[in-house]
Amino acid sequence: MAHGGAQDGAEAPALNTAGIAPCPNARAQINGLVFALLLVDGEGRIAEANHAAENLLGTSAKRLIGTVLADRLGINDPRVEARLADNDAALVVRDLTIRLGEGERRVNLTASPLSGRGGWQVITLSEIGHEDNASDQSGAAMLSAPAILAHEIKNPLAAIRGAGQLAMRKLAPEDRKLARMITDEVDRIARLIDRMQALGSTRTGPMEACNPHEAIRTAIATVEAGAESEITIREEFDPSLPPVLANRDALEQVLINLISNARDAAQTTAGPAEITVQTRFVSGLNFSAIRMGEAVPLPIEITISDNGPGLDPALRDHVFEPFVSSKPSGQGLGLALVRKLVRDMRGNISHDRDARAGLTHFRLHLPQAPRRRPG
Repeated sequence: MAHGGAQDGAEAPALNTAGIAPCPNARAQINGLVFALLLVDGEGRIAEANHAAENLLGTSAKRLIGTVLADRLGINDPRVEARLADNDAALVVRDLTIRLGEGERRVNLTASPLSGRGGWQVITLSEIGHEDNASDQSGAAMLSAPAILAHEIKNPLAAIRGAGQLAMRKLAPEDRKLARMITDEVDRIARLIDRMQALGSTRTGPMEACNPHEAIRTAIATVEAGAESEITIREEFDPSLPPVLANRDALEQVLINLISNARDAAQTTAGPAEITVQTRFVSGLNFSAIRMGEAVPLPIEITISDNGPGLDPALRDHVFEPFVSSKPSGQGLGLALVRKLVRDMRGNISHDRDARAGLTHFRLHLPQAPRRRPG
């Protein structure tokens, strides 16, 4: 895909008998594409690159040709890497984060095998929100608008908090309550900003084999330690459950949020609070993971149940959306963050209400960790 095209001052092509100019050749058409296109041989080396690929990767086609595709695209998802290594498999991935030098880009990626060509592939990359990075010619990572806003808000917040602490030391004891209120509110706003930043993050933590019961017990211990009153959480575990493929920190955060919500809901009942965490293996359940372009088996099920009054019917279809909450002082970010973390782990989260039993269930489905081969 050389840099072909008419030179300045070149004559326009003659019209054919139908009165239409001859079609540009294949190279000219490919170089005219607005998205990056790479031709990769059976060994995973780049054989051709169009103009858009040069712009996206920040390197000339001459330097790209002959290099290994995997070395050029820093892909954070090992499953995408594995699928790309299978030269005969087609692949469609949406909203994939790749590392380019010191920066990151979010792209949609496709891989199309060339039939009968011994593992050759055509790779396309179309950048998401490229207008935000149009001025980034150095390849350095650019801060998103939310990150810049969060940074600008946190700086004055730190100054306000420091002033509140200073005032607390100088004020009379009866007036310190107002100064403490200032610092508490500043801390609350800072936590809110942190949670909003987490929602917008495109980073996915490493996935590995985890014992789901260990993660659940750690989350239960965290919730119990922060509870103002004693609560009892019943465990109904399947002892034969295999390891789950997940990010351990993200899984624990998801479980802490769900168990905390179950505790808050159950404590609003007139009778004793009832919370149950159940695990089981559900064969045959698949979830369409859009980013991977394939159906992913999700046999590991974790269900958190409570005997609270249930969700407001008007909110049930929107409970995982940001800023939707049934709590008087809720910020509506907890379940939105849960959904984001679960999707990053290629899982699925859902909820339902058993009106007859008076129970609300939040069901988490995750993939099983690959079994290790002997030796």
